[in-house]
Amino acid sequence: MQSKVEICGVNTSKLKTLRPEEMTELLLRAKEGDREARDKLVEGNLRLVLSVTQRFMGRGENPDDLFQVGCIGLLKAVQNFDATKEVRFSTYGVPMIAGEIRRYLRDNSPIRVSRSVRDLAYRILQCKEQLLLEMGREPTMEQIASKMELPLSEVVDAMDAVATPISLYEPVYSDGGDPLTVMDQVRDTKNTDEKWVEQIALREAMTKLGEREKEILAMRFHEGRTQMEVAKKIGISQAQVSRLEKNALGAIRKAIC
Repeated sequence: MQSKVEICGVNTSKLKTLRPEEMTELLLRAKEGDREARDKLVEGNLRLVLSVTQRFMGRGENPDDLFQVGCIGLLKAVQNFDATKEVRFSTYGVPMIAGEIRRYLRDNSPIRVSRSVRDLAYRILQCKEQLLLEMGREPTMEQIASKMELPLSEVVDAMDAVATPISLYEPVYSDGGDPLTVMDQVRDTKNTDEKWVEQIALREAMTKLGEREKEILAMRFHEGRTQMEVAKKIGISQAQVSRLEKNALGAIRKAIC
């Protein structure tokens, strides 16, 4: 995408930009139904679409398709923007364009969610766009939930369910060297250094136990058998099993600590 000069037949190196005063005039004219003004607004904000589209690259979607969908979001932004409010058009337009692309990716996602969840997510997005227009900035999840009179958890769960999956290898930052990927930012709470040390110490302690003690611990804690079942299996009393188990655990505890 970054090395591509032409997208959807548009030469991205020659995209026009509009001055603030031009934007205001065209927005007011477009609001009154002037189609020529609307077309000039779209043409003058294609760089905005291109910028937003680049955020969604690397997900297997055709860049031309994403750009066209982004243009639909731009048209909606032009149609719904209130030029009388002291809000920059880009502040309103970027979330609208991104929302349209996310909706497209969600509807074409290989991960299927229930119809009811999709419908709820669609209503949440509509509410989000309405609040964005009213507030001039991105609303929080709490504000959306309050507006829709829904529990915050329900709103968050619905949006999570339809969120576009992200590759663990998707770059999130690069300073000219090796890029930082999503995987680099994911913490593994299971295989920490402390737990590795504990596992090594436990394995070392187990090697110092007798064969019968190892057998008893395996049947008790791996197979989940009772002391009576273990006693019957290896032919000793339940009291002996209890004593051997207690001694073995004590030896392990002492070795680890």
